[in-house]
Amino acid sequence: MTKSRSSIDTQLIHAGEIRPGIEGAVALPIFQSANFESAEGEDYHDIKYMRLSNSPNHQVLAAKLAKLESAEAALVTASGMAAITTIFHSLLSTGDHVIFQDCLYGGTYDYARREFARHGLTCDFVDGERPDTWAGQLRPETRMIYVEAITNPLVGVADLEAVVAFADEHGLISVIDNTFASPVNFRPAEIGFDLSVHSGTKYLNGHSDIVCGAVIGRADLVGDVKHMLSYLGGSLDAHACFLLHRGLKTLGVRVRQQNASALELARALEANAEVARVNYPGLPSNSGHDRAAKLFDGFGGMLSFELLGGAEAARRFAEAVTIPIVAPSLGGVESLVTLPATTSHAGLTKEERQEVGVADGLIRVSVGIEGTEDLVEDFGAALAAL
Repeated sequence: MTKSRSSIDTQLIHAGEIRPGIEGAVALPIFQSANFESAEGEDYHDIKYMRLSNSPNHQVLAAKLAKLESAEAALVTASGMAAITTIFHSLLSTGDHVIFQDCLYGGTYDYARREFARHGLTCDFVDGERPDTWAGQLRPETRMIYVEAITNPLVGVADLEAVVAFADEHGLISVIDNTFASPVNFRPAEIGFDLSVHSGTKYLNGHSDIVCGAVIGRADLVGDVKHMLSYLGGSLDAHACFLLHRGLKTLGVRVRQQNASALELARALEANAEVARVNYPGLPSNSGHDRAAKLFDGFGGMLSFELLGGAEAARRFAEAVTIPIVAPSLGGVESLVTLPATTSHAGLTKEERQEVGVADGLIRVSVGIEGTEDLVEDFGAALAAL
C-alpha cells in the first residue's frame, strides 16, 4: 500500500526537483541569468526575470518548501527580515492593527515598535501563553496576529492552537515565525496557520554561509507577498538559492542531532548549581513543555539560560567555553553562544529588554552537530571555572 505522505527526509531530497535532471545533472545547476527567453505574459509578474523570483532555482525551492510544511505555496527572499517586513507591507494597509506575541526576535519587535507608525500601522503585544487576555487587544481594525513557534531568545512555546482558533474566530491572518522549530519539528499549516516565515539563514540552510528567508502558506497570501517582494527587490540571488537548496537536503539529519544534544545539555544545565534558570521546551519544568510535546516532533536545538552570577558571570562563561563560537545567529552545524542583550535585542532599550524578559546576563545557545558528550563536558568545565 502506498503511503499518502512520504517522510520529510524523502521530501527534503526529492520534493520539487526537476526530473529528469537538466542534461542529466543530479544536482540542480545554478541558473546565473538575470533574464530568460519567454513569451509575453498577461501580467508584469509573469515575465521570466531573476528579481521576480521565478527562475528554475527559485521555483524548485518554492515547491520543496511548500511540500515540507504541507502548505499550498512558498517563496524565498533575500533575508528573514525581508520575508517578515514584506508580509507586513503586502497584507496590511494604513490604519490596520496587528496583535504580536510579546516575546519576539529583536528585529521583528524593533520594527513593529519603531517603524509601524511611519506607515500608519498600530500594534499591541500579548502574552502568548494567556489566550484569555487576547480579546482585550482586539480592535475593529485588527487584521493579523503574529507569533513565533519557539520564541527568541526565551525559547517559550505559546498556545499555538489557540492562536489559530482566535484568528479564525475574528477573521485575522495568522502568521508564525517557524525559524527555531524548522519544518522537521513543526509544520504550521497542518494546524491551520495561514503563513509561516523563516530566516532561512538558520536551520534551512544550516551552514552559516548565506542570508536568506522564506514565506510558506496559503497560495493567495503567498502570491500577494511575492508581488510586493518583486516591487521591493528582496529576491534571493541564484547562487544563494543553490546553497539553500543544498543545505535543505541535510535538514533532517542535522535537526535531529541538534534536538538530541540540546535536550541533554538542557538537563545538565538545569542540574548545575551555577545556573538560575534554563529555558528549553524539552524540560518538564518549562511552561510550554506540554504544548511542545503535543505539537512538535522534536524540541529544537535552541536553549537559553541565566547564571546566578548575572551579566559578569555570563561574560566569563562565554570566554571559558571552547567548543561553541561566540557569535550571533543560529541553526548552523557549529554550536554558538551569544548574549541577546548585546546581539539580537541590542536595538531595544534596557527597559524594553526587561519588559520582554531578556536579562543582561541571559546566554542563548544554538546547539550544533558536535558530539553531545563533548558539548556537555565543555559547558560543565566552563561553569566550574566561574
